[in-house]
Amino acid sequence: MPRHKGDHDARRRDVSAAVWRVLAAHGFGGLTLRAVATEMGATTGLLTHYFPSKKDLVAHALTLLDEHRAAQPRPTGAEGLAALRAALLDILPSTPQAAADNRIWVGSWDAALADPELAAGHAARYARSRERIRDHVREAQRLGELPPSDPDDVAASAQSFVLGLIVQALFSAEEFPPERQVRLLDGHLAALATAAEGP
Repeated sequence: MPRHKGDHDARRRDVSAAVWRVLAAHGFGGLTLRAVATEMGATTGLLTHYFPSKKDLVAHALTLLDEHRAAQPRPTGAEGLAALRAALLDILPSTPQAAADNRIWVGSWDAALADPELAAGHAARYARSRERIRDHVREAQRLGELPPSDPDDVAASAQSFVLGLIVQALFSAEEFPPERQVRLLDGHLAALATAAEGP
C-alpha cells in the first residue's frame, strides 16, 4: 500500500521530536543517526530514509532550534532602549530552558565551523539577529535614549557582548548567575547610552 504524504509528515515530526530529545539530553556532540534511531525505537535504515547523512541530520537540528526559539513567547509593549534590553535578555541563559537552548547552540558551533554550508547558515542566523537588534537601536536613537552613531556597529557590539556573556555563563554558571547576567547587560547598555559621540 503506498505511503501518503500525511504519513511521511507524521513520521518526520516523530523524527524531529526524537532529534530534539537527543539534543536536550546529549547536545550536538551526542547527535548521531544511531542515537536518534535508538530514541525513536527504530532502525538507522528508517532514519536514513529521511536524513541520508549526519550532515542532513545536523542541518535539520539547526532548523529545529530556530523553530523552537521562534516559538518562545516574546515580551511585548516595550520600545526603544527597553525593547533592546528585552531582546538581549531573551538571548541570555538566565533560565534553565534558555541555558539548555544555549548549550545546544554553542555545541553546534563546532559542527558549523567544520562545514562551509552549515557555517553560512549560522552566519545568516546571527545576521538576522543583528538586524532585529539594529531595529531596536535605531528606535532608541530616534527616542534620544542612545546617542547618534552607526546602528550597525552598536548592534554588532551588543550582540558580541551578549554572546561572550553566554559563553562565560555556560562555562561558569556559579560565577555568572542570572542576576549577574542582568546586571552586566544593564551596565553595558548604560555605557552605550552615555557614550560620547565619535568625531
